[in-house]
Amino acid sequence: MNTVIADNIKNIIAEKGLKQGFVAEKAGLSPTDLSNMLNGRKIIRDDNILSLSMALGVTPNELFGMADHAKY
Repeated sequence: MNTVIADNIKNIIAEKGLKQGFVAEKAGLSPTDLSNMLNGRKIIRDDNILSLSMALGVTPNELFGMADHAKY
């Protein structure tokens, strides 16, 4: 699951033209920690999901690759 989230975060960062360091700072992470998360060297914890989604201006569902309007 970490890979899906990491790939989605990378895609969102690229789509929005952001820098990883900026996103890390806004999410309250060190640039090294974010890099390690995105490269599979560190687990993305549940508390990281909320801070990263807020930093990226997306919903947590989008980090999981789900549209908010999807019905389950």
